[in-house]
Amino acid sequence: MSVTPFDITCYNHLYERFQNIFNEELINEICYNGHLKNFDSDETIMNIGDEMKHFPLIVSGTLKILTEDSEGKELLLYYLEMGDTCAVTLTLDIHGKKSKIRAIADEPTEVLFLPMAKVDEWMEKYKEWRHFIMDTYNYRMSEMLEAIDNLAFHNMEDRLLKYLRDKAMVSGSKEIHGTHAQIANDLHSSRVVISRMLGKLEKDGLVKHSRNKVELLKL
Repeated sequence: MSVTPFDITCYNHLYERFQNIFNEELINEICYNGHLKNFDSDETIMNIGDEMKHFPLIVSGTLKILTEDSEGKELLLYYLEMGDTCAVTLTLDIHGKKSKIRAIADEPTEVLFLPMAKVDEWMEKYKEWRHFIMDTYNYRMSEMLEAIDNLAFHNMEDRLLKYLRDKAMVSGSKEIHGTHAQIANDLHSSRVVISRMLGKLEKDGLVKHSRNKVELLKL
């Protein structure tokens, strides 16, 4: 099967990421059937309560995935980078449930939305796609369990330091941009607590922080 990719930039990104995992036919099908959308930083891609009609695949940029407690407070679960997807959306579609997560662009991000019917079709047609979905699901479940463990058993200083290191790893930069209030929201805390913890980490020589930026001095 030979299909001309609808977007050569999309194809190049996916080929770079998946050339050792997917065959060229599958990459072509993904690009041909997907709908590419661009999102600005802090723009919501998927919200809690949304119906799952499409399957997201990150072409470039970063998404942060959050959930809410019964009081509406957000909790950061994990990040999605180029080539990642949120496999939880597939299980929601299978069971006809609405989204329990919120996906927000952490930077300018391109997302390829795939029809659920095609995602299901490829599960049978391509062994490598089936393995990718299962591996992704298992990995995301591990990350969610780690987030719950981190919330339940680690103090705020440890959680904040892990959050900053994760952000640095995802962005490829030791500089993390964002207000103390945004960090507090991600960590299910308050701005006052985060400001105090950043002050302590700075005193310990681990970070240097200002109003809208934190620089990691030690990874």
